[in-house]
Amino acid sequence: MKVFKTSQSLAEYLSNETRPLGMVPTMGALHLGHLSLIERALQENQSVLISIFVNPTQFNDKNDLINYPNSIDEDLLQIEKISEKILVYLPKADDVYGNIVEAKSFDLAGLDQMMEGEKRSGHFQGVATVVAHFLKTFSPDRAYFGEKDFQQLLIIDHINRSLKLKTKIIGCPVVREKDGLAMSSRNSLLTADQRKQASKLFEGLQIAKSNAKKVPYRSLKIMVNAFFEKHNKITLDYFIIADPNTLKEIDLEQPVHQGRAFIAAYLGKIRLIDNLDMS
Repeated sequence: MKVFKTSQSLAEYLSNETRPLGMVPTMGALHLGHLSLIERALQENQSVLISIFVNPTQFNDKNDLINYPNSIDEDLLQIEKISEKILVYLPKADDVYGNIVEAKSFDLAGLDQMMEGEKRSGHFQGVATVVAHFLKTFSPDRAYFGEKDFQQLLIIDHINRSLKLKTKIIGCPVVREKDGLAMSSRNSLLTADQRKQASKLFEGLQIAKSNAKKVPYRSLKIMVNAFFEKHNKITLDYFIIADPNTLKEIDLEQPVHQGRAFIAAYLGKIRLIDNLDMS
């Protein structure tokens, strides 16, 4: 394992001998979901680059940024155990942004206008700014992202294509706990009681999927809302089923023959998201 603190030192190290290069961008607090991305990257590339950077411009809530889990030492120990082929990029904000830490403005083709984009103003411009910087600076042959953040995955793929970059964007399946909870760095912030309740997100998605071809979408929304009203320790933020390519919500009167369900909910102040293919 080699650790780099600046993009210049890392870019100078990269060569034909490190290619093909797979990249796994992260904000740290690594869990099995991240490790599954790293394992796949190792299978498909000569070298793997992992970035650990808590990107300030993708947080619209300063308290969320302050409270975001930080476990750099533990993360590095986990990475070291996996493979000596791994390169780790640990930048400070000024190495990524220069003197002014602010997001650039990208045309995101409307993919940022709903769900997380609507709830978290400016979030995806921050994500796009950092990921575009990484892809331009290090030119990885492949970059790996989890489908748990499906909206983010589509936006990153769009940015990669619109900027005509050479990286192949690879989406990887959601990794779940035994009770179905999607693995997330935020899960570590849950209390023991909240953790028990958190599996309700996946239960809500399963209710939708099991009834998707039986009733109109409008009825599915009613079912899911009723389910969360029964479990008052978890507060539903949104539940929608959307086209998996455009993220536009499907017709309320139609049965769900295809599409992807997206959900967000609060447990106390902790907000979790998940999604599930309905086909």
